[in-house]
Amino acid sequence: MPSFFAELQRRHVYKVGAMYAVAGWLLVQVVTQVLPVFDVSALAQRIIVMVIVAGFPVALLLSWIFDITPQGIVRTDALPEAQRGAAAAVPPGRERLLNYLLGGLLLLAAAYLAAERIWPRPVAAPLSGAADKSIAVLPFENLSDDKNNAYFAEGIQDEILTRLAKIGELRVISRTSSQQYAAKPANLADAARQLGVANVLEGSVQKIGDAVHINVQLIRAAGDDHLWAESYDRKLDNVFGVEAEVAQAIAQALQARLSGGEAQNVAAKPTDNPAAYDAYLRGLGDHAKAFTQSSEKPKRQAEADFAEAVRLDPAFALAWARLSIIKSYIYFTQFKHEPGLLDGAREAADTALKLRPELGEAYLAQGYYRYWGLRDFDGGLQFFHQALQRLPNNADVLAAIAYIERRKGHWQESTQGLEQATLLDPRNAGLIAGLANNYSSMRQFPRALAAYDQALAVAPQDADLMLGKVQVYQDAGDLDAAGKLLAALPPVSDNPALLNLRVNQLQMQRRYDEGIAVLQAYQPQPGDAAGESHLIWRDYFLGFFQIFAGRPQLARAPCSRALDSLNGLSKTDADSAELADDYAAVYACLGDKTQAVRYAQQAVQLSAADAMSRAAAEKILVMAQAFTGDADAAIAALPRLLREPAGLNEAELRDDPFWDALRPDPRFQALLATPPAP
Repeated sequence: MPSFFAELQRRHVYKVGAMYAVAGWLLVQVVTQVLPVFDVSALAQRIIVMVIVAGFPVALLLSWIFDITPQGIVRTDALPEAQRGAAAAVPPGRERLLNYLLGGLLLLAAAYLAAERIWPRPVAAPLSGAADKSIAVLPFENLSDDKNNAYFAEGIQDEILTRLAKIGELRVISRTSSQQYAAKPANLADAARQLGVANVLEGSVQKIGDAVHINVQLIRAAGDDHLWAESYDRKLDNVFGVEAEVAQAIAQALQARLSGGEAQNVAAKPTDNPAAYDAYLRGLGDHAKAFTQSSEKPKRQAEADFAEAVRLDPAFALAWARLSIIKSYIYFTQFKHEPGLLDGAREAADTALKLRPELGEAYLAQGYYRYWGLRDFDGGLQFFHQALQRLPNNADVLAAIAYIERRKGHWQESTQGLEQATLLDPRNAGLIAGLANNYSSMRQFPRALAAYDQALAVAPQDADLMLGKVQVYQDAGDLDAAGKLLAALPPVSDNPALLNLRVNQLQMQRRYDEGIAVLQAYQPQPGDAAGESHLIWRDYFLGFFQIFAGRPQLARAPCSRALDSLNGLSKTDADSAELADDYAAVYACLGDKTQAVRYAQQAVQLSAADAMSRAAAEKILVMAQAFTGDADAAIAALPRLLREPAGLNEAELRDDPFWDALRPDPRFQALLATPPAP
C-alpha cells in the first residue's frame, strides 16, 4: 500500500484531483450564476453540472495513465525505468508548474468566496429570474356569440387561478396583474418577463345554451413550448369540476407536489347548483371592478350577485365568504356607515367558516371583517395568517397582513410583506403605491419616487398615482418638482386629493390669495358623501389662509361654518379620531386654545392602537399647541415626531406657516439646524 500511495503521488493524481475539484466548483458557480442571465434553460444547466461531476473520476484516471514530459503527453508506463519510482526523478519545473496551477485555482476560489460575503447576490427582481414553477393565468378568451357571456370566461379563469394559488410549491401571479394582458399576447415571452414567470396558461371558453366548451394550454414562455393542453365539453350542471381538473393537471405538468390539505382544497366542488354558480361567477367580475373603480355601482352589484348565489344555494361557502368580504369593504369605504351592513358581513363570514372550516377564503373573510369593520388589528392579523396557510400564493392576504403591521407600527415587517406581495402581483399599481407610501412614511423618498414611477409605468393615466408622487416631492421639500407635476394636472374642481395637494403647495409657498381662490372654487359632485365631508376641511382652511394672509377678522365666518357642519354630524360618528382632529383644527382657527388642545388630545387617545392615525393625530396636537402659543409643549414633542414614521418631515417644519409662531425661539432654530436622528 505505501508503494501504491507513493505511485499516486508520483503520477500527480492527488494534485490533479484537487485542481479538478476546485476548477469544477468554480465552473459550477459560473454556470448557475451567469447562464440564467442569458435565458439558458434549467435543463441545460443541469446537464452541464452533471458533465462536470462525471468528469472527476475521468480526470483521476487520465492522471494515472498519462504524464506531462518535455516530449509531450505520454503514457506513464512508457517512461524510462530511470525516471520511475522516486519523486526526485520528477522534473522540478513540472512540479512547480502544477503547484502554481493549484495555488492559482485556490486563490480564485478564495476570491469568489470573499466576494460572496462582501457583495451578496441581490434578491431577484419581480421581472426577472422566474422559477420553473411560476405561472400566470392569462385572461380566457370568450368565444361565445353572446358577448354578455364574457363574465363566464372571466369567472372560469379566476377559479382556475384561485385553485392554483392554493398550491404552496407554485408561484401564481394574481389576477390583477395577469388580467392586464390579452388572452393571447403578441409577444408571450415579453408578457411572461413582465409578470416574472416561466409559464403561462392560455384558455378560451364557449358557452352555448347549457353547453360549455373549455380549451386550455400550458406554455413554457421562453421557448414557446406547449407543456400540456386539454379540451373539456361539459353541460352547465357538470362544469364545476373543470377548474379542479385543470389545476391538478398543471401541478402535475410542473412537478409540483400537493399536500393532503392542498389536494383536498384544489379538488373541492364549490356547489352543485348551476344557477348559484352562474351568479357567483358574475359576482367575481363585479368584485374585481369594485376594487379598481371608485364608483359605488360595482360594489353593490357584487354584493347582489353573491347574495343571489347564497340564496340559491345556502350551503355555498365560497359565495358566503365573498359576500362577507364585499360587505366589509363597502363598510370600510363609507363615510357614514350603513346600519346592519357590518352585522351582515359578520354573519356571512361565520356561515362560510361553519360550512367549510378549512376554506382559506372563509378565514380571509373573517380577517377583513375584523380589519375593515371592527378595526381589530390583532384579531384580523390572526385570521389573515390562518388564511395564508391555506392560500400561500394570495397577494391580497400578504398585503392585508402588511397593512395591519403598518397600523401596528411595524414598518419594516410591513414593507417586507408588501415587497413580497408585489412579487405575486407585479402589475398591481395600487399595491405598488402602498409600498411607495411605506417608503415615504419612513422618509426613504428616492425609493418612494422609484416605486411611484414603477406604478405609473403600469398605469400612466392614473391621476391618484401622480398625486402620490406629488406628495412625496412635497414631503421631501422639493416644491419645484411638485409644482411641475401639479401643473400637468387639471384645475381643482371636484377631486379632494388634488385640492389637498394644490392647497398644501400654495401654503408652503405662502401664496395665500391663490389658495383662497382655489378653496372657494372647490365643488364636490352631487351625492359624493366623501366630497361633501371635505367641505368642512375647505371651510376651516379658508379661515387659516385668511389668518396667514394677515386678515384674521375674515377667518371667523368660514371656521364658524365648519363648526356648524361638524355639530350637525351624528353623535356616533363624532367620537372618531378623524372628526376629533377636525374639531381641533376648527377651534384652533377660532382661537379657542383650550378646546383645540382638548380635541387634539382626544384624537390621539382614540387612535392609540393605530400607528398611522396616531402619528397624524400627534402632529395635529403639536400644530395646535404651536398655533395657539404653547411653545414649550410643542417644541418638546418635535424631536420625536421628526423621527417617528408618518410623523413630521423636516421640510414641513422649515416651510409650513403653521410653525411661524415658533420660529423666533432658539430651541426651534436648533431643531432646524440639526438633522433628524435616524
